[in-house]
Amino acid sequence: MGLGSLGVGLEHPLWSTTVKANSTKVLGQSYTIDELIGKNPRDLVGDTYLTTMQKDTALALGQMQAAALEDGIEIEVVSAYRSFDRQKSIFQRKYRRYTQEGTPAAAAVKRIIEYSTIPGTSRHHWGTDLDLIDGGVSKPKSVLETRHYYGQGVFCDFNLWMQENADKFGFFQVYTNDPNRNGFAHEPWHYSFAPVSIPMLEAYRAIDLYELLINENLSGAQVLTPEFLADYKKYHILDINPLLLA
Repeated sequence: MGLGSLGVGLEHPLWSTTVKANSTKVLGQSYTIDELIGKNPRDLVGDTYLTTMQKDTALALGQMQAAALEDGIEIEVVSAYRSFDRQKSIFQRKYRRYTQEGTPAAAAVKRIIEYSTIPGTSRHHWGTDLDLIDGGVSKPKSVLETRHYYGQGVFCDFNLWMQENADKFGFFQVYTNDPNRNGFAHEPWHYSFAPVSIPMLEAYRAIDLYELLINENLSGAQVLTPEFLADYKKYHILDINPLLLA
C-alpha cells in the first residue's frame, strides 16, 4: 500500500467540543465557517464551492490522495463547501420541479430529502464534507449514483479503497448502507473529516431550526413545522455513521 513509506501515522485529536454555536456560520450563511473553532477565515482554501474546504480537511485530503495514487486511485473532489444560498437554490429548484409534475407539497419535500438537505442543514456548509470519485477512470454522465460504486460499477475500486483506508486519514463515510439507519439514502461518495466535523455537529445540535428557517421564504415552508424539523433532525441529521458522533 505504501502508507508506511509516506509516514502517514496521522494523529487527529478532536478539537474542543465546547464550540459556541453561531447560526450564521454553522448554517453556511457566512464564508468564515471555521471562526467557530478558532481558525482564521483564510484557512478555508479554494476559490469555488467545488474545491473550497476547511484547511485541515484539505491537508488530510492531500495525504489521502497521495496514498491512493500509489494504488492507482485518483481521488477527485466533486463537491466540498456549499453555502446556505447555494443549498437553498438546489432545494427551491427541486421543489418547483416536483410540484410542477403534480407532486403534493409534503411529498415533494419528502422526495427532496432522500438525498438533498433543507437549506441550513447541509454538512457541506462546514467545509469538512466532500463528495469524492475516482478521477482516473472514464466518468459516467451522472457520477453520484450508488450503482457506480458497487459490482461492476466504474467507481467500485475507489469505493473498496476508501472503505479500507479513509479512516486512516480521519475521513468517514457519513450515510452508510447500514439497513438500520434512517434518513438520507446511502451515499458511498460522501466523506467527512471527523476531527473538525464532530465539533461542528455538536454546535449544530443546539440550534432551533424552525426559528432560523421561518423567515427564509422557502418553498414548501408550510411543511417545515417544528414537529417535522424535530423528526428531520433526529433521523436525517443525527442518524449517521456513529463514528461521526461525539
